[in-house]
Amino acid sequence: MATRILLVTSSILGEHGQSNVLANHLRERAAGRDELAITHRDLAVDSLPHLGLEELSSWQVAAEERSAEQQVLAQRSDDLIDELQAHDVLVLAVPMYNFGIPSQLKAWFDRVMRAGTTFRYTEQGPVGLVKGKRAVILAARGGQYAGTEQDTQTPHLKAMLGMIGISDVSTIYAEGLAMGDGLRDAALKEARQAIDSLVERL
Repeated sequence: MATRILLVTSSILGEHGQSNVLANHLRERAAGRDELAITHRDLAVDSLPHLGLEELSSWQVAAEERSAEQQVLAQRSDDLIDELQAHDVLVLAVPMYNFGIPSQLKAWFDRVMRAGTTFRYTEQGPVGLVKGKRAVILAARGGQYAGTEQDTQTPHLKAMLGMIGISDVSTIYAEGLAMGDGLRDAALKEARQAIDSLVERL
């Protein structure tokens, strides 16, 4: 059975976005392997609206009791969660915008982080319900932030993934991409090599 990879991209720069360059490299390397199957969700192209009260409320209504409008609103989250659950590996290609993640990716997380469905609260704290999956973050950044207090992005992503039960998370960084051609080229080369090794292990 093929390893199923869900690749989620969120760069607003299209083909010029360096996180998309990394994502495309992964797709190219995986394309020749029959044992790997990739589903690509581009949140910049197929964007989600910000989560609103009506959509949030639709989740609290039993499926058989939802109005037609509530059914449509709840289906958005249901479909994204079903898609996540159907894959073995989640790959997030993530640019850094103002020390955070793109709002498009946050809107995706707002739908897949759903109490009672992908996690539940207990007296001992929250418990993730998404089991048996791993995640890889492809982090493309103009500056160099990994391991510093300014890298608020990586802990945020790992916390959200951990909340739903994905604790096996690795990160491939391409940093300093706006700090001169030499540093950019070296960082992208290193990231591509790391992606090559990742694909070989999948």
